[in-house]
Amino acid sequence: LTSSPRMKLLNSVEKCVDEALEGLVRSNGGLALLRGHRVVLRSDLESIKGKVALLSGGGSGHEPAHAGYIGVGMLSGAVAGAVFASPPPGSVLAAILTLWKGGASGVLLIVKNYTGDRLNFGIAVEQARTQGVHVDMVIVADDCAFAQPSKAGRRGLCGTVFIHKIAGALAEKGCPLDEIVARMNEATKNIGTLGVSLSPCSVPGCLPSFQLPPGEMELGLGIHGEPGIKRSKVASADEVVKTIISHMTDSSNKSHLSLKSGDKVVLCVNNLGALSCLEIAVVSKVERGVLVVRVMSGSFMTSLEMGGMSLSLMKVDEEMLRLFDAKTTAPAWPNLSTASVSGRNMFMKPEEKPAAASDNYNEGSLSSVIRLVLESVCKILLEHQEELNALDRAAGDGDCGSTHALVANAIQEWLHTSRIPGNFGQLLAELALLVQQSMGGSSGALYCLFLSAAAPHLKQNCDGAAWAKALHAGTEAMKRSVTQVLAEHFQSELFSFILECNCKLNDVYKKADLGAEATRNLTARAGRASYVASEHLTQPDPGAIAVAAILKAILNALKA
Repeated sequence: LTSSPRMKLLNSVEKCVDEALEGLVRSNGGLALLRGHRVVLRSDLESIKGKVALLSGGGSGHEPAHAGYIGVGMLSGAVAGAVFASPPPGSVLAAILTLWKGGASGVLLIVKNYTGDRLNFGIAVEQARTQGVHVDMVIVADDCAFAQPSKAGRRGLCGTVFIHKIAGALAEKGCPLDEIVARMNEATKNIGTLGVSLSPCSVPGCLPSFQLPPGEMELGLGIHGEPGIKRSKVASADEVVKTIISHMTDSSNKSHLSLKSGDKVVLCVNNLGALSCLEIAVVSKVERGVLVVRVMSGSFMTSLEMGGMSLSLMKVDEEMLRLFDAKTTAPAWPNLSTASVSGRNMFMKPEEKPAAASDNYNEGSLSSVIRLVLESVCKILLEHQEELNALDRAAGDGDCGSTHALVANAIQEWLHTSRIPGNFGQLLAELALLVQQSMGGSSGALYCLFLSAAAPHLKQNCDGAAWAKALHAGTEAMKRSVTQVLAEHFQSELFSFILECNCKLNDVYKKADLGAEATRNLTARAGRASYVASEHLTQPDPGAIAVAAILKAILNALKA
């Protein structure tokens, strides 16, 4: 268990909320702070004269909610509390009065269904009414976790952002307060949210809000780390999305979102804080089993650094969709496409595709030997995958073994589905194409250059001299394509040696093995390793080890 608070990049635990609000306002010319309060407002309040002003807020730690949604077509202001704590009614009242006295025709408060928020915003509403303010409040309770909600009702979650957007579009059109309230009370019934967490969050200066054993996830947590409904082993993205949608729409669940065939929905894939953009994108592509017309994907209502995500669905008709698509200047609102997502063709046909070399040749007398050699190479690369990754982690991104495994798997598949050319020039050209299509990274580019340049020298002849010329041509091609600094240090001693020994493979392997080991004493001058201090680079280069392993595999296969 964690025994001390997590480190966070802050100046002060006590001042972190104030400094975060100042940072947001400094970064956005359309925002301003209300002096003496944790309140952010539009800097152009004169623009809301005669229109309904929208105010939201709650505890901090959910950024970009709520101040990130202030702008034309969305909120007029947001009130922030301490981290995960409801703001005081005095600040809420100050924001209401500022908007009212700025000329708003009414003020609507959009509040998540948490006891503290309902109490403090509710107090401010009552106090504002005694001062003659035309003010009202909409409660958002979109949580679909609990089959039997408590007396407090369903929690307010990321679906609140949908209400910010729809209400903001109505206010910008000039709709009166009563109409907006009525329509938003109906809209909230058509919104559902459910999330899953893989790791906890922690309030600055405090221990994590809960603990999850390694390899487990929790379904249905609140945005402050409140307990969910079920813990289970971490599943695939597809399985997690299926579980969430199934629970959200299960009619036996009293908190469910009722969906029927043909219903159109807007989907929000919300990063709760610590998932990578890559993970969120994977979740976003998963088939949901519903007709999705728009997708929001990113961080919209977070839980500090919680490792998890939530899905929010909002049923829409054409009018609601027009309001959702209406323009806004709010800095945290994404620039979404207005094209329907479900049912469209995601793929375009490429203009041209490299012709498979296997269409133009027949197998020869050496094809069976080549097959054995390539099988040996693939086997040794797959066996060395973790070793190469471990070496690469010291100086690079730790994927050298994985990239070599990709091309090994591609070659294995090719061996099972294609004819093996007996001509070595054709063979190297085909291998270059496989590397280009499957390997990626700098290693893939270098192998592709090498094989492509070497191939022409072996189409007519394949004796030792021809092989030496081919290898030299491949080396020169790599040198021409890397930086000048690297080219100056890229010596072809190995291939000079090949010419001298008339390409005796056993001697070549020994030289390559010694050369790979010697790379532990070299200074990196290109690639990711060039950014690492030389005193930290004590292991041999993983790419050189891979080349030596390939030569060893070729040698062993030929001996056999």
